[in-house]
Amino acid sequence: MQTRAMQILMVEDNDGDVFLTIEALKSAKVANVVHVVHDGVEALDFLQRRGKYAGAVRPDLILLDLNLPRKDGRELLAEIKPDPDLRRIPVVVLTSSNAEKDVARSYDLHANCYIVKPVDFNGLMEVVKSIEEFWLMVVRLPPKTSE
Repeated sequence: MQTRAMQILMVEDNDGDVFLTIEALKSAKVANVVHVVHDGVEALDFLQRRGKYAGAVRPDLILLDLNLPRKDGRELLAEIKPDPDLRRIPVVVLTSSNAEKDVARSYDLHANCYIVKPVDFNGLMEVVKSIEEFWLMVVRLPPKTSE
């Protein structure tokens, strides 16, 4: 049983998608804290605790959009997954891209799953609830530190 709030890092540049995702997460049974960054550069700073993110917590799960400014989700995955301090954090690609090349590339870069964002509010609510139920209630996540 969960004893603390789950830490989620959402890497998303669309404020509307951020709002809807947070609302969907609020309606679920699992206590969670969502940290939002708007591009891959900010995400890497958050994960490596640099600059204004020096006191950031290690997330239990990353929700990652692919199409981001400055450093896109593919570039971020290519930096996260080889890093021994970060590679165990599950990364859920949650993006509007349905392109086969994006799906294949994301898995090649070791994304843990790939989900295409539904275009309507109810669809997004269902997807986010499914993500939360699976990744935060069913799956046993790795320990916070590499051992």
